[in-house]
Amino acid sequence: MKCRHFGSCGSCTLYALDYRRQLESKIRRVTDLLSPFWRGTFDLYDSPESHYRARAEFRIWHDTGRCDYAMGNMDKDGSVVIEECPKVILPIEERMGPLIETINASQELSRRLFAVEFLAATTGECLVTMLYHRPLEEPWIDEARQLQRHLNASVIGRSRKQKEVLDREYVTESMKIDSKKYYYRHYEGGFTQPNPFVNAEMIAWAKERAAEVGGGDLLEAYCGLGNFTIPLAEHFEKVLATEISKNSIKAAKENCILNNINTIEFVRLSSEEMTRALRKERTFNRLSHVDLDEYDFSTVLVDPPRAGLDDATREIIAGIEHILYISCNPETLARDLQTLSRTHRVARAAIFDQFPHTGHVECGVFLQRD
Repeated sequence: MKCRHFGSCGSCTLYALDYRRQLESKIRRVTDLLSPFWRGTFDLYDSPESHYRARAEFRIWHDTGRCDYAMGNMDKDGSVVIEECPKVILPIEERMGPLIETINASQELSRRLFAVEFLAATTGECLVTMLYHRPLEEPWIDEARQLQRHLNASVIGRSRKQKEVLDREYVTESMKIDSKKYYYRHYEGGFTQPNPFVNAEMIAWAKERAAEVGGGDLLEAYCGLGNFTIPLAEHFEKVLATEISKNSIKAAKENCILNNINTIEFVRLSSEEMTRALRKERTFNRLSHVDLDEYDFSTVLVDPPRAGLDDATREIIAGIEHILYISCNPETLARDLQTLSRTHRVARAAIFDQFPHTGHVECGVFLQRD
């Protein structure tokens, strides 16, 4: 990937290395961290080198007498104006120029605008959220509707305690996994995997591991909008999937309907609450319609944030025969494996490069009880 802002924009920190060398560096890092638990070959899934990111957030800079996109600088002590961002997928890239031109031609759209967020899908759909330090009234709504038509995109306006949704607040993503298409609504402000191409590979890898289990029920923590849950459901009798975000649970239930799946129970619980419920330490009204005794979990899937798993969650999943662990932080994965390796062994491991040109890397391990 070539970008005129390499070296000044702080978004792509590994710009000095070509992509193959970036991958080699990440492989060495993950291999070293996980070597106490896995000596085999990692399944490797790389990314397109450009146009791979389906969401982006830009500051809006007003210093030059006009509005410009800006990102944090490489030294992390300020911002840099940017004219391009070739890592975003084409539905975003194609709208960045027309959007900033329209903003600069309109006092109503530009006044006290401080950030713009894009959310897009490989289907071509795009959602643009404009963030302001002022109330948004009818003149803004009128011009924003014109902007929607000009961009062929949905526009949302946000300011303090105000959200103006002019059309839809989601894009619909479509992914083909094992010759089958799955559909997802990705909502503005909700968590979505940033790299749709590598995400499809992650789901396919997890789905292959699920097929090897041979049935039973699935427990999932940090299920989000059902990214893994929905494709994996066909390999299990029943699925109990938990997530702390109310909006993600709403999206997950809608995504079940989109994909005609009725074997998943999505419940709004944190991982700590899930653990307490499974131990029968506490009852939750949100679980009043669920009989936990009906489940016979053969497999658990966890996809925690960078902090990894808490002690109680590690302890409860150690009692389940198969563990699928998707990690966005190999350091905390290695820490958690110190505990999980007492009861399980790693049977398969993978590296997913969701974040080219940065030091971040995603991993997956499939553990089986000894």
